[in-house]
Amino acid sequence: MNLTTTYLGLELKSPLVPSASPLSQEIDNIKLMEDAGAGAVVMHSLFEEQLILEKYELHHHLTHGTESFAEALTYFPDITNFRIGPEEYLDHIRKAKEKVDIPIIASLNGFSVGGWTEYGKLIQEAGASALELNIYYVPTDPDLISQDIEQNYINILSAVKAAVTIPVAVKLSPYFTNTANMAKRLDDAGADGLVLFNRFYQPDINLETLEVEPHVLLSTPQAMRLPLRWIAILYGRINADLAATSGIHNAHDVLKMLMVGSNITMLCSVLMRHGIDHIRCIEQEMREWMEKHEYESVRQMQGSMSQLNCPNPSSFERAQYMRSLQTYNPEWGRIYIPS
Repeated sequence: MNLTTTYLGLELKSPLVPSASPLSQEIDNIKLMEDAGAGAVVMHSLFEEQLILEKYELHHHLTHGTESFAEALTYFPDITNFRIGPEEYLDHIRKAKEKVDIPIIASLNGFSVGGWTEYGKLIQEAGASALELNIYYVPTDPDLISQDIEQNYINILSAVKAAVTIPVAVKLSPYFTNTANMAKRLDDAGADGLVLFNRFYQPDINLETLEVEPHVLLSTPQAMRLPLRWIAILYGRINADLAATSGIHNAHDVLKMLMVGSNITMLCSVLMRHGIDHIRCIEQEMREWMEKHEYESVRQMQGSMSQLNCPNPSSFERAQYMRSLQTYNPEWGRIYIPS
C-alpha cells in the first residue's frame, strides 16, 4: 500500500501527522513520532505574547529605574507559563531537524499584525520545512464588524508571506459567517494550505477559589464531522492544500477525511490518550482496510467522496440536515433509514 501524499509542496511518506501539542516539546518524542510512521510533525506553538513579552522584558531591564512601563509587564502571562522562550524555540527546531528526516512544521500562534509575524523568517532560517499560522482571536468589542476581523486574517497572512519563502498554512476557526469565502480569500492571499479546524479551549470557573481557569478537554470522534463537511465542500474549489484536524481517533476517521479531500490528517488527542506509538496502530488498520477494499494508494481515494465527486452533493448542505431530523426515531434513540 502506497501511503505517500503531498502537503504544502512536501512529499510525505504518510498522511498521519501529529499536530501542535505538548508532545513535540521533547526532541525524543519527535523521533518516536517519525519511528511510529508520522509523515511530518507540527511543532508546539510559539505565541505572540511570548515574543512581545520578550521585547518588554528587554526594555524593562534597559530602562530599570526610570519608571518606564511600570505596569506594562502585568498585562502579559507570567513568563513561567511558557516552557521555552523564542530563542529556545528556534534551537528546538534546529535539534529536531538534526534528529529526524521527516518535515518539521513550525507553529506561530497570534491574533494581530505586528513584529511577531517577522519571526517567521527566523523560524525559516532555523530549518523549518513549513510554517503553520494559528490565528486565535476572540473579538469582544461589539462595534467591531466582521469585515475588519476577516481582513485581519488576510493582513497577518500577507505579513508572514512577505517575510518567508517556505510554505505557509493557516489554521482556521469554524466561526466565520461564510467559511467558503474566507477560505477563498486566504487562498487568493497566498496560503499554501488550510487546516480545518482549530479547537478553542474555553475557560471554566473554579467554584472553590472563584477564579477563571483553563480547562482542557480532549476531542471526541464526533468533532470530526465539522471539518469533514467543509473539506468536502472546499475540495477542488481552492488551490490550497487541506489538512484535517480535530476528532481524528482511528483509521476510519483518517480514511473518511482523505476521501472528502484532505491531503493529511492531524492527530493530537488520540496520541495524548494512547501514546505516540498509537500511530502504528492507525497505519496498520488503514493498510488492512485499503487491502480489503482494493485501494492501492492514498492518492487513489483522495477527494473521491468530496462534494464535487460524491453521488449526492446536496448531502453536505441542508439536505442531510433535513434527512437526519426526518429519520430520527426517539424510541430507538438512533438514526435509521426507512425501507
